[in-house]
Amino acid sequence: MNFPNLSALAVRERAVTLFFILLSVLAGIYAFLSLGRAEDPAFTVRVMVVSAIWPGATTEQLQLQVVDRLEKRIQEVENLYRIETTIRPGRADLQVEFHDYTPSALIPELLYQVRKRMQDEAPSLPQGVIGPIINDDFSDVYFSLIALTAPGLPLRALTREAEAIRDRLQRVEGIQKALILGERSERVFVEFDLARLANLGISPQVIFDAIEANNQLMPAGFLDLAGPRAYLRVDADLSDPERLAAVPIRAGERLLQLSDLATIRHGVEDPPSYLVRAHGQDAVLLGVVMRKGENGLDFGDRLAAFIAREQNRLPLGMNLLPLTNQMDAIMAAVNLFQVKFLVAVAVVMGVSILAIGLKAGLVVGIAIPITLGLTFLLMKMAGINLDRITLGALIIALGLLVDDAIIAIEMMIVKMEEGWDRVRAAGYAWNITAAPMLFGTLVTVAGFVPIGFAQSGVGEYAGNIFWVLAFALILSWLVAVTFTPYLGVKLLPDFKVHAHANESLYATRPYRWLRALITACVRHRKTVVATTVVLLGLSIAGMALLVQKQFFPGSDRPEVLVDIYLPQGSAIGATDATARKIEAILAAMPEVKTLSSFIGAGAPRFFISANPELPNPAFAKIIAIGEDADARDQIMAQLQRHIDAGEFPEARVRVTQLLFGPPVIWPVSFRIIGPDPATLREIAHQVRRVIAAHPNTLDPHLEWDERAPVWQLVMDPEQLRLMGLTPRDVAQQLQFQLDGVPVTALRQDIRTVEVRARGQRDVMPLPYDLEIRTQDGRKVALAQLGQLAVHYEEPVIKRYNRERSLAVLADVQGAQAPDVTMAIWRQLDTVRSQLPEDYRIDIAGSVEESGKADASIQKLQPLMVALMLIFIMLQMRAFSGTFIVVATAPLGLIGAVAALLLFDQPFGFVALLGLIGLAGILMRNTMILTQQVQDNFAAGMEAWPAVVEAAVRRARPVVLTALAAAFAFIPLTLDSFWGPLAYVLIGGVLVGTVITLLFVPALYALWFRLGKTAADI
Repeated sequence: MNFPNLSALAVRERAVTLFFILLSVLAGIYAFLSLGRAEDPAFTVRVMVVSAIWPGATTEQLQLQVVDRLEKRIQEVENLYRIETTIRPGRADLQVEFHDYTPSALIPELLYQVRKRMQDEAPSLPQGVIGPIINDDFSDVYFSLIALTAPGLPLRALTREAEAIRDRLQRVEGIQKALILGERSERVFVEFDLARLANLGISPQVIFDAIEANNQLMPAGFLDLAGPRAYLRVDADLSDPERLAAVPIRAGERLLQLSDLATIRHGVEDPPSYLVRAHGQDAVLLGVVMRKGENGLDFGDRLAAFIAREQNRLPLGMNLLPLTNQMDAIMAAVNLFQVKFLVAVAVVMGVSILAIGLKAGLVVGIAIPITLGLTFLLMKMAGINLDRITLGALIIALGLLVDDAIIAIEMMIVKMEEGWDRVRAAGYAWNITAAPMLFGTLVTVAGFVPIGFAQSGVGEYAGNIFWVLAFALILSWLVAVTFTPYLGVKLLPDFKVHAHANESLYATRPYRWLRALITACVRHRKTVVATTVVLLGLSIAGMALLVQKQFFPGSDRPEVLVDIYLPQGSAIGATDATARKIEAILAAMPEVKTLSSFIGAGAPRFFISANPELPNPAFAKIIAIGEDADARDQIMAQLQRHIDAGEFPEARVRVTQLLFGPPVIWPVSFRIIGPDPATLREIAHQVRRVIAAHPNTLDPHLEWDERAPVWQLVMDPEQLRLMGLTPRDVAQQLQFQLDGVPVTALRQDIRTVEVRARGQRDVMPLPYDLEIRTQDGRKVALAQLGQLAVHYEEPVIKRYNRERSLAVLADVQGAQAPDVTMAIWRQLDTVRSQLPEDYRIDIAGSVEESGKADASIQKLQPLMVALMLIFIMLQMRAFSGTFIVVATAPLGLIGAVAALLLFDQPFGFVALLGLIGLAGILMRNTMILTQQVQDNFAAGMEAWPAVVEAAVRRARPVVLTALAAAFAFIPLTLDSFWGPLAYVLIGGVLVGTVITLLFVPALYALWFRLGKTAADI
């Protein structure tokens, strides 16, 4: 390189070099200890939820009068990806998702734009609609969910204690927010004896008006005195139960108290809309969100200390129980990294010592922690935490960053064996290897550009792979050309000088065998090149046809997720009954460490890939946490046996584990779009039959198919008029007798508590037993008002981007979801060709999500290729050399496919990253090899021996670095997330390196049409 010789400078200024080595070590230790720790990278979930409540409305009425208007306004917002709407009687939930390429900094503004439009639309919605209610905290990931339980204690008291704990929790250093979750709304029930009211001739509305009149907060004016302003206060507060009971009610000439007519009791929402239990006990949750950039281990320690203090001050019988805690996952990941790091360092040093000697291996071993320490420093300066992604990237870097140190020290050893003094040998490595090492490093880094700059959720999640590898590899080059020569001068022993060193060094038996093999490859160049191309073609075919495909792998976290689906329209009480049966089974398992249940909706987002299910009375989720992954698998197997035995015929019960990557509930999913529900059902059943016929699908079913019964009262308007009634009167009286009507709201400390009036009942009456009071006080059976019949209506309407949708869903067994999905998609050709107009079938599930991620990476692949070509051309400075280097890029696929098939590993997004990096590694080796060919030409060698000897002389460092990398990746093979990538790199590096040493000389000879010298004939 024309740049000043940094190696010679480092050796000459030894005190300065030693100072910077010590400074690098200290800075690295400081950075490692102070880096933030987290389970996953900071990630923006680009989702919000808009809800609207309209009591009494059918799903069709909500769709036409409310949902359609809200969806139109939301579609005005930029970067909108999709709106998934779920409509149930009286409630609609719109899940709004923005495109993955939306910058994180823009999300708050987009959320505001949605909120503003919803507020603008609210006045135009029908009377009685509550909302739109905006939930832009839907994307929060809770560091910990803490359950507060107290068997036998009223939930009202439990909630008050939770509020006090939350206020103290908010003061813990590092917390962003602490929320109370799973609270059941308080109620004061006023339950009337309907028969007595009828006998006294008292209208319920009169009682309601009296209660409201005694509770309404109204201004009573003020007086401006000579000094102060004095307000007049009227005592109108019924928060005290005794005052509520004493409200006067006039019955004719008599004056009664409310307690004479009704029973007053405190309670909670009945029936409930959402239930939370911890270990079978009613619970209130405290959700803790950690501040961005905080050290998760330190924050976890502070949180644990807080919980211990609070437990000591709680009343007897009240308990704080952490249900989920990211600290456990962070600690496990960091400890695992440290173990794998030490193993990798030991392996690399061992390989180096065996290949080039003890002291040379020690030099390489010292270079590794120095490089990683400086990498930690740059990570801290860039605000990058230690998390699942960066820890994996660091372990990957371990296998790559040894190359430069090994190449530099090996070149020093060669020159010292030729008789050079160590200082001159150290400077020589810069002249020969610095440039190809640098451009080779840049080529490897360029391979990760697509993931580093991908404008997608996956790119944001995994993008730090690029930055960490870029820091580590560039620093490894800098250490190799500065610190490594210095350490070599200080630590390398004196080597025996060989006469005719160039010949004698490479005249040993292994080198003679290698020279003969390479010479044979050059002689039979066409056969070698053709064989390599055939192997590459077979590998491509094997990747396409034989290797299993996946999106993201399963997590190794210990949670067991149990999803319970009852038929659409089921009551929450029925769902709760099924959940309690499953809880009883799980509670008896010794492997279960914590157990929590969520009925009526999903669990809060405790894991970045766990999407909370929207409110649904027919759904429940149970989370059982084992001690480790083995305990998790045992829990899943035991529970599955109960399910297979048919113990829960009333529900679909699904047992799963957490998955990495974007949230995908059902791995195989096809979305059918069209206007008519009946036609959607007909098409969906055809799709379901095709899915069911596939041998690797499990439990294919329709997302919704049921119709729910309703009692339809068709009233005679004339008859109703003669009785002095209106439809509103009838509806109010029916609601009063059944679930009750809200009367007023009591102001009780920090809560506003609804007073609900309803009729006393021991059992729920049927419609035929209900009676309506006319204006003159007569009681009329409900059936006398008109025709009462059972009708059926849609209990749920699903919409996708303002169109009706029906998904057909299935699990997968014995195969990977993308493979199964695409096989079914091909089998659906006939169904798709016969679809009516305005109907279509879309692929959803894991294939849809992986398609988004792959598309964001493919957009940047041209830039990746361009950068690689630029770096290669700057080094090779010839089109022929550039072609030869690029030709080796795909050769790693041969070994990668072989490793995936041999060890039965799937190819997914993570493995794709390994394949991209592999191309850079092989091109880097080829650049160094071709540089040696050019050096041989410059030394006066003829073409044939120049090519053969270049491969022979570069064999030791190339093979050594390949072995070091492969062994360094072995610890990663045991990791559920990084395992497929490790297999790709191990197989690709080992096989690719061997093929490169044999293929590149043959290709060189074929391209340049090398002839033979007399010595070679």
